Amino acid sequence: MPRYDRVEDSNVIVFPTRRKRTGPTAAQRAWLVRGLDQPGGKLPLFDEEGQHYPARTIRACIDRGWAEPWFRNPIKPDWLVCKLTQAGRDIALASESSKRHGAEECDS
Repeated sequence: MPRYDRVEDSNVIVFPTRRKRTGPTAAQRAWLVRGLDQPGGKLPLFDEEGQHYPARTIRACIDRGWAEPWFRNPIKPDWLVCKLTQAGRDIALASESSKRHGAEECDS
């Protein structure tokens, strides 16, 4: 449900404000989880189907402190080579743990 700002003047039009997301989206979480099995927590440039991860997904994770740029690729400077931060690792591990826990409940 949208949240509305308080208005004192009835002549003012009020638009709903967006709530800031506190956790990662499904796409961000999937990208972070893929870094768990990689040396140094390196995050992939491509998804399982060979497509680039959207720069928006990568930048959002960097902005939230879940990933950090690792190094610049001189051959492909527009590629963001990143690695997990401790916060990103914690989120990815929690996601994997809840996935495993859900699968165990289905097996029972």
